Amino acid sequence: MTAKRALALLATAAALATTAGTTSTAAPAHTAACTGYVGLTFDDGPSGSTTRLLDALRRSGLRATMFNQGQYAAANPALVRAQVAAGMWVANHSYTHPHLTRLSQAQIDSEISRTQQAITNAGGGTPKLFRPPYGETNATVKSVAARHGLTEIIWHVDSQDWNGASTDAIVQSTARLTNGQIILLHDWPANTLAAIPRIAQTLASRGLCPGTISPGTGRAVAPS
Repeated sequence: MTAKRALALLATAAALATTAGTTSTAAPAHTAACTGYVGLTFDDGPSGSTTRLLDALRRSGLRATMFNQGQYAAANPALVRAQVAAGMWVANHSYTHPHLTRLSQAQIDSEISRTQQAITNAGGGTPKLFRPPYGETNATVKSVAARHGLTEIIWHVDSQDWNGASTDAIVQSTARLTNGQIILLHDWPANTLAAIPRIAQTLASRGLCPGTISPGTGRAVAPS
């Protein structure tokens, strides 16, 4: 082997080693460690926006809890199944979204029980979580929910997307979340849909990952 040939082989080996080293050190950057978990929740679906929302969540690697209205679950069972297929968790948000605290115990029971049935019939499983419309609750609402095996879930941060919040404001609201906390979002606002990729980036930059909501504690935890 000539000296020139030997030098060429050494140069090639060095280049390959450099490339391999670059690849091996860059790979872990794609797997960020979770230092905490937060609950992303979307109310009022399923709707005409659900398919686009699910696509955006999947592309961004996010999972969420979908608090469905029973009337919409009954009318759109395929969308409930799509929520489950996309890796989301399905929960109870009453049947017609009334002010439950103004209703009788029997009416409250009807709102909750019909939604349980509608979601189950649609293929969403049996919900374990319940969110009263408007976050309005009292002892009667809580006791009826409990009789149906449901844990009442409100929220720690309100994105205000239902109130016309801008995409920037919605993203900024997720930056206020801390480990175990839950944010209120909705299925239908266009600004919420636009915010999804940036929500994912904001959470990842803080080491927070989307979690499931524990029926035992009512807080976000690592998905099981």
